[in-house]
Amino acid sequence: MHSAVSGAQFMLSAGDYTAVVTESGAGLRVLRLDGEDLVLTYGAHEVAPAAFGQLLIPWPNRIERGRYTWEGQELQLDLSEPAYDCAIHGLVRWLPWSLESQTPEAVVLTCGLLGSPGYPFRLALRVEYTLDAGAGLTVRVTALNDGEAAAPYAHGAHPYLTVGEHIDGCTVQVPGARHLPVDAMMIPRGPAEPVDGTPYDLRAPRTLGDLRIDRAFTGLERDADGRAWVHLTGTSRATSLWSDRAHPWLEIYTADSVPIQERRTGLGVEPMTCPPNAFVSGTDVVALEPGDVFTGSWGITATQR
Repeated sequence: MHSAVSGAQFMLSAGDYTAVVTESGAGLRVLRLDGEDLVLTYGAHEVAPAAFGQLLIPWPNRIERGRYTWEGQELQLDLSEPAYDCAIHGLVRWLPWSLESQTPEAVVLTCGLLGSPGYPFRLALRVEYTLDAGAGLTVRVTALNDGEAAAPYAHGAHPYLTVGEHIDGCTVQVPGARHLPVDAMMIPRGPAEPVDGTPYDLRAPRTLGDLRIDRAFTGLERDADGRAWVHLTGTSRATSLWSDRAHPWLEIYTADSVPIQERRTGLGVEPMTCPPNAFVSGTDVVALEPGDVFTGSWGITATQR
C-alpha cells in the first residue's frame, strides 16, 4: 500500500452526509449528501488544487510582497504566490495535523505552529469537523497563543460550493452590502464600497451568468442566530455556507483559474476574519496576546429543490 500524498484520510458520516478530512492541512477533501458532491473535491493521491477545502491560518488571502510590520518589527514572509508577488493563505495548509479524537460523526485535529522568520510566533491550533444528519457540516477553528509575544492572527477557509453543474446558470445569493475592489495584483487600495448599483449586488438571489468575481464582501446581513449565509442554487438542489460573527468577511471566487475540468463548476466561498492584505492594513487583525484564544465557526448544508 502506498500512503496518500495528502496523508491520513479521516472519514465521517451522519445520516446521508459523508465527509473526508485530510491530515495535510486538516483540509476538507470531500463533502457529500446522498453521494452527490457539495464541494469540489480531489483525489487522496493528489495535491489540493487551487486551495480546495484548505484552512487559511494565520491569515487568509494575500499579503502584498509578503511584507508587514508588527509592533515595530519589519517582517518578510516567503512569497508563496510569485505570480502576484504575494504571500498567500497562511502557513499551515501543507503541514501535517495530528489526530486528537474521532467518532463516526466528528474529528478533531491539532497543529503546533512554531516560529519562522516571517512569523516569529507560536500558535496551538485546533479544528473540529462535525457532521449532523439534519444540519450538515460544522467547522470550528480555535487558536491559542502559547508563545511569549503578542501575535497577529486571522483565519479563513477555502471550500468551493457545487451543485453538480456549471455555475453560470445557477442562482447565487451573497449577503454583503459592501465589496472590496482590488488592483491588478489583487491587492485592495481603498476602503470597501457599497454594492448598490454594481454587478456585485448579490443580496437578492440572481442568476450568475458570465459574471467573474474574485473579491471580498463585508457588511454581511445575518439571521437571528448571527449567521451570514451564501446560497448556490442549481436545477435540482442548493448548497449553502454559513459563517458566524467571528467572520465579518466573505471572499467570493467564481473559479475562473482553477484546473480546466473544474472551471466554473464550483463557487469559492471563503469565510474570513479579515480582508486581503490585512497584515499590512491592520483591518480586523486580532492581536492575540500570550494565553489568549480566538475561535470561529462556519458550516455547509444542502437542500433538494
